[in-house]
Amino acid sequence: MKTQGGPHLRRLVANSCLCVLLIAAVMTAESPATFASPQAANEYEIKAAFLLNFAKFVDWPPKSFSDAQSPFLICVIGHDPFGPVLDSSAIGRTVDDRVVEVDRYPNTRNLSEAQHCHIAFVSASEKQHFRKVIDSFQGKSVLLVSDADGFASEGGVIEFQMADDHVGFVINPDAASRADLQVSSKLLDLAKIVHDDPSKGKS
Repeated sequence: MKTQGGPHLRRLVANSCLCVLLIAAVMTAESPATFASPQAANEYEIKAAFLLNFAKFVDWPPKSFSDAQSPFLICVIGHDPFGPVLDSSAIGRTVDDRVVEVDRYPNTRNLSEAQHCHIAFVSASEKQHFRKVIDSFQGKSVLLVSDADGFASEGGVIEFQMADDHVGFVINPDAASRADLQVSSKLLDLAKIVHDDPSKGKS
């Protein structure tokens, strides 16, 4: 997909920003300046904005944080498609008064070190290892997000999907419940809902 110029990108940006603005409309303390402008936005700028704003619609249990000063951590597992966009978008952002920080784990050998993350974006580069990645977070309150096909039905919580040139998302409430995450009805209303695939044998 082209990331600059052309009618396809303009349609992608226009439609995607509409979806992002839907999230902005139900937020209570966000500035419109935190969202990518139509002139500057590309697919992963939009997805970065979504990742940051998902945190406003999900409640993590207190045990997810070691103390009151612990940062809110967004992690990327596998190949990083965001580049500097996610870091720049996170500058100055907070979640429940916790500073947002970004961390990266380029391969699945470091999954034990990623257990402290609160949102983990699992790159499509790890598609062959989804089961390993998802199972590694069992019992942890981590919002697992990806843009690879089938991630939500595989047991991830949120899956980005492209439809009609805009970025939408799917939520698996079964996976959210297993992670002890409370997802706002406002976010669920904006999503397509899927449930666990019984053939995967999740419990």
